[in-house]
Amino acid sequence: MAKFDHKSQLPEIFKKHSLSILPITRGSYIISQFEAYKSFEEINTEITKVKFPEYIESIDYECITSEAMAINCAYVSGIIADFMEDERILPVVSGRMSSLEFEFIINNTKQKDKLPVYVSNSQIEIDGGYEGIENLALIEAKNSISDDFLIRQLYYPYRLWSKKVSKKVKSIFMTYSNDIFSFYEYSFLDPKNYNSLVLVKQKNYIIDQEDISLGDILSILHDVKLKKEPEIPFPQADNFKRIINLCELLLNDDMNKEDIVSKYDFDPRQADYYTNAGMYLGLIKKKDTNPIIYSLSNIGKKIIRQKHRARQLSLVKLILEHEVFNKSIKLYIKKGESPTKNEITNLMKESYIHNVKSEVTMMRRSSTVISWTNWILSLVNID
Repeated sequence: MAKFDHKSQLPEIFKKHSLSILPITRGSYIISQFEAYKSFEEINTEITKVKFPEYIESIDYECITSEAMAINCAYVSGIIADFMEDERILPVVSGRMSSLEFEFIINNTKQKDKLPVYVSNSQIEIDGGYEGIENLALIEAKNSISDDFLIRQLYYPYRLWSKKVSKKVKSIFMTYSNDIFSFYEYSFLDPKNYNSLVLVKQKNYIIDQEDISLGDILSILHDVKLKKEPEIPFPQADNFKRIINLCELLLNDDMNKEDIVSKYDFDPRQADYYTNAGMYLGLIKKKDTNPIIYSLSNIGKKIIRQKHRARQLSLVKLILEHEVFNKSIKLYIKKGESPTKNEITNLMKESYIHNVKSEVTMMRRSSTVISWTNWILSLVNID
C-alpha cells in the first residue's frame, strides 16, 4: 500500500496536499510534504551497439520479459562493464536486505527548508550489484519508461553500502524498453542529503541490430496506402516510446485502466490518452466489460514480437497509413526540419479527422503529430 514508484501513482489525497511517503523501519513510514522524486533527464539520444555472446543459450535477448532478465542480459553482453568503464566487474549483491541505521535531510516542498529523517532497519531491495577494482555499482532496473523515479530506490542502498565498502558506490538506474537499455548514473554530492543527487552520465545500448536508413522510411512512404480514419479520438499522446512500452506490457498481460495506472507511470487521464493512441493505430483493443479490459490486437502481438528493426518499420507503416501523419512526414522531408504547430494545424484542416473541429483542439493535438513525426525520423539516427 506504500509502494509508489512514481509521483503519478500517489493517492489523490497525497497529490492534493503535496504529500509523499517513505519507509523508516520495517513497519513504519513517514508522511510529509517532502521532495521524494526525481525527474529523468534525457541528455543522450545516441545508441551504442553491442554483441551478445554466441555461447549463451539460457537468455533470449529478443524476448526479455522482466527486469531480472534485462539486467542479466546487460551483464553478459558487456553493457554494464562498458557503462562502469571496468571490464573486470562481477555480480556481488542483490535481493532484499536491511538498511541498518542512518540519518538524512530531505527537502520540504512547502516550507522550503530541510526535514530530518531517521531510518532504522528499513527493508531495501537491490536489483543488481556489480563490483570492480575501484567501484561498486548498485542498479535499480525497470522494464518500463517513466517521467520520474523514487530517489529512495537509489539512496537507501547507497547509504547502506557506502558504510560497508571502502570503494566508491555508484548509483545507477536502468530502464529497458523497445530493445533499448538506458543507463543513468547518479552521484549524491552530500551523502546525508536525500536531494543532492546529480546526473553524472547517461548512455543507451542495443544488442546487435541492423540500421534503419532514410531510404527505408522513404520506401514505406512511397508504398503505403492511406486508410480510413477510425472513429477513435485523434491521438493526444506525445511520447511514442511510451506507446511501444505500453504494448510491451500488454504482451505479457491484459490490463484494465486501474492496472495500467498502478503498474505504469500514468495518471488516469494519460492512461486514456495512450490506450486510445494504441487503439487508433490498431495495436490495442478493448473489451467492453466492467471494468474495461485492454489487450493487444493480433497485429499488435505480431508487431511487438518482431525483431527491433522490423518492429520499428512496422510501426512507421501504421503511423503513415493515416493522412495527417503521412503529410507531416512529407513536409518534414521537404523542409529539412520539423513542421511547426501552425503548419500541422493546416494539414489537419485539409484532412478528415474524427470528431476534431475546434482549431484550439487541433493546435493541441498537433504536438502529437510533431512528436510522432520526429520519432520516425529519429530512427534513422541509430548507428
